[in-house]
Amino acid sequence: MTLQVHVLQLGPIGTNCYVVHEAGAAACFVVDPGAEHERVLELLSDEGLTVEAILVTHFHYDHIGGVAGLAAATGAPVWMHAEEAYGLETPEVLNDQWPGGRHDVAAWPVEHRLRGGERITVANVALDVLLVPGHSPAHIAFLAPGDVDDDGAAVPDAEMPPLAFSGDVLFQGSVGRTDLPGADQPTLVRSLELMARKLDPTTLVLSGHGPVTTMAAELATNPFLRGI
Repeated sequence: MTLQVHVLQLGPIGTNCYVVHEAGAAACFVVDPGAEHERVLELLSDEGLTVEAILVTHFHYDHIGGVAGLAAATGAPVWMHAEEAYGLETPEVLNDQWPGGRHDVAAWPVEHRLRGGERITVANVALDVLLVPGHSPAHIAFLAPGDVDDDGAAVPDAEMPPLAFSGDVLFQGSVGRTDLPGADQPTLVRSLELMARKLDPTTLVLSGHGPVTTMAAELATNPFLRGI
């Protein structure tokens, strides 16, 4: 299977939103529509895509700000960790907690409540749900295995490498901040250790901010991953 990934940088801080589908297929899923849902709808129209699922890595305003608008326009269900669903369903609880002032988010129900450890299938794509808290209390990442051998290991130089939609846990050269409500530095370190064990080095890391990187590159150069 070959996946096509479109990326939009949305909102005032350029949060990465990913629109993902099998090459040649119309069904897609969207990861972290953080703002400007109209831009996502425009891309869907231009590409002839239909949203089957909206996936949310965590409940920070810049990752959920466009969920309600996109869900209302497409009818797509929302998938999110159960313990952070209240951040979308009752966003006023969190609206006043962010540095820099209030960020209003429209409420929307979460149809599929995740815990981590599941394998889900959306738009005909199998994804593993990895619980990686620390930047937020119940942050999750979505992993697409890519081309694997009979033992489940990534195939070297495969046409389709593994993908990790990592939200704000791991970035190129950096990691998620831990000075926000519900964040915790030791917990984040344990999550990074889990990712280092779980993700094949060839995995493409598609994070919530910044460019695409690989797990191998981050293990080799990211100062926050030294010693992991």
